[in-house]
Amino acid sequence: MLTAIIDYESGNLHSAEKAFQRMAKEVNGGKVVVTSDAETVARADRLVLPGDGAFPACAAELRGHKGIYDAMVEAVEDKGRPFLGICVGMQLMATTGHEYEETSGLGWIAGDVEKITPADKTLKVPHMGWNDLVIERAHPVLEGISSGDHTYFVHSYQFHVANPDERIAHVDYGGDVTAIIGRDTMLGMQFHPEKSQTVGLRMIGNFLRWSP
Repeated sequence: MLTAIIDYESGNLHSAEKAFQRMAKEVNGGKVVVTSDAETVARADRLVLPGDGAFPACAAELRGHKGIYDAMVEAVEDKGRPFLGICVGMQLMATTGHEYEETSGLGWIAGDVEKITPADKTLKVPHMGWNDLVIERAHPVLEGISSGDHTYFVHSYQFHVANPDERIAHVDYGGDVTAIIGRDTMLGMQFHPEKSQTVGLRMIGNFLRWSP
């Protein structure tokens, strides 16, 4: 079982690598690699796309690494390999991002990524720190996770999902802010599971077990 964490020069990959390697040993003894090699992405059993920074820059870097971009799209769209997008990696699953300029996303989950605008003007943006999940629907990756469990966020933009059935969980930050999205073999988390202690590690382990 090979899990590829995709390195397209737009993410801090060290903590994600360590968290996934730790859970792989506990779950199935599978191998976890950080890679920018298209062949490795193509043969991986599951894929993880992290992302830090602005949506347009991350989108440009991902598409600029044409080999791994094409391999990822084929693996997810044609072969149905389990996929997890983290933070901006989740946002890139959207139809369009609106950070600085309008930028096309992967279009895997219909919706737009727009700036967080809390109804409570005392709340600061970025949304940074711990927040309590509100789970809207069951998902295998949430086994053992309950509403009220908290995860760690750092972001200024949020994913407005077009189809409510594709939003799995949200948090309250002066209004609903999407926390987890998914359909078919695709999943996205706005928070950082690798920084979310026991709850995040459980989700990573569940993802590594997931057989959609």
